[in-house]
Amino acid sequence: MELSDFELEVMQLFWENPESSAPQIHQIIDQSRSVSYSTVKTIIDRLEKKQALTRSKQEGRTIFYSPLVKKNQLRKPMIKDFIKRVFLGESKPLVAHILQEEELSLDDISYLESLLEQRKKELK
Repeated sequence: MELSDFELEVMQLFWENPESSAPQIHQIIDQSRSVSYSTVKTIIDRLEKKQALTRSKQEGRTIFYSPLVKKNQLRKPMIKDFIKRVFLGESKPLVAHILQEEELSLDDISYLESLLEQRKKELK
């Protein structure tokens, strides 16, 4: 499933606020930038058509939506696509970038070390 940046932003809001209505999502987005309600509703309709969202209940004329896909279901293919496009399919430059350019805490480094150790064991 491919999502635009704005579709992904809306999905993030549904993951944080499951079973929300279009007006509720619009209100959250409108706090950070000016976007019309109809634009938000169009994105929600697209996400429903892509089967990323489903109608979960209705109160009067207000329809509430819930996510059908989990973050991890979208994250994995998106990251693979990102590595393919930005790093020509090579993961080493991405890992090097994270280690050299990002501000990592000692906890972050310890976590990464434990992941590397686990991965080494799996490959033996």
